[in-house]
Amino acid sequence: MSDIIKANLDNLISLWKTAGTPFNGFVDAPLFSYCRIENADWPNRLWFRNDVTPEALDAALEVIGETKTTIPYFDICNSGADEYIAAKGGVLAFEQAGMSIKLEQPFTVENSLTYVRISDNAQAELWAALYPQAFGYTIGAGILMSTCNDLHFYLAYYNGVPAGTAILHCRDGIAGIHGVGVIPEMRNKGLAREIMGHVLNEAIGLNAAYATLQASKMGIGIYLKMGFEEQFQIRNYRVGSW
Repeated sequence: MSDIIKANLDNLISLWKTAGTPFNGFVDAPLFSYCRIENADWPNRLWFRNDVTPEALDAALEVIGETKTTIPYFDICNSGADEYIAAKGGVLAFEQAGMSIKLEQPFTVENSLTYVRISDNAQAELWAALYPQAFGYTIGAGILMSTCNDLHFYLAYYNGVPAGTAILHCRDGIAGIHGVGVIPEMRNKGLAREIMGHVLNEAIGLNAAYATLQASKMGIGIYLKMGFEEQFQIRNYRVGSW
């Protein structure tokens, strides 16, 4: 595994841990770790320390029970071991591409958007209401308020109207970009690229050397054009009672 792929995964896992810890939702077990917050969609994730084995998966599923959880499978081992998850009833929900870029110079943005970094309850409630319109699942306002000193949550406005979201998680010189989304009625205006450019410039201002992300099929083309390189795949399986 290359250093930048490891940094990408470390940043992603750190994001989940940061979100889950204030709610006593992060658990580190011998074969796997997981985050679980009651009555939440996110960051309910379970991930394995090494490649998936039947024994590790059985132990994980026993812990999960009926709690709705997403298991991300990182294909860095090229083993296809996620077949175990599917065989145990896991449903492939979505796929992502792990990507990175070296941050060398600021990105050009058109400045058609204005931004607010979430810092109070009213902003958090607005961000939390907007986010599922772009992604189809929720991140509760309570999570934002519990972690906004460690994570940067951005709300983007287009002509004064809330239009998109983003999350920036800087750690060990790596800027993890997460949750860049635009609500359906604001799409096809180039706003996702502009939000990404803004957040990358924020990361440069924080002296990050690289930026990493996990792109959806909708977003991968935008990020390739911005200079990101695709490096690995994540297949996300849903287990429990969805």
